[in-house]
Amino acid sequence: MADNKQPSQLELFTVPSPCIGLCQSGAKGYCKGCFRSREERLYWLQVDDSTRRVILDACKRRKRYYNRRKAASTSADLTSTQQDLFNPDAES
Repeated sequence: MADNKQPSQLELFTVPSPCIGLCQSGAKGYCKGCFRSREERLYWLQVDDSTRRVILDACKRRKRYYNRRKAASTSADLTSTQQDLFNPDAES
């Protein structure tokens, strides 16, 4: 009996590039726009869709980490410069 497994929707379409046109490398070498490494950008057209999905998952993790660090840095900057309104003599 033949296995009539239906392909999932992800298997029907090629995985599109996550490039958003902001092609600049950050301090760690990842693109500031799509968070791919240089090698991931270079070989994107040569890898299969399952590898592309692995790359996209890594990009999502990198973006979440970047956004968390950015938010933590921003909140730390705000709290360190905020003055105490009830004790004007207190140092910030």
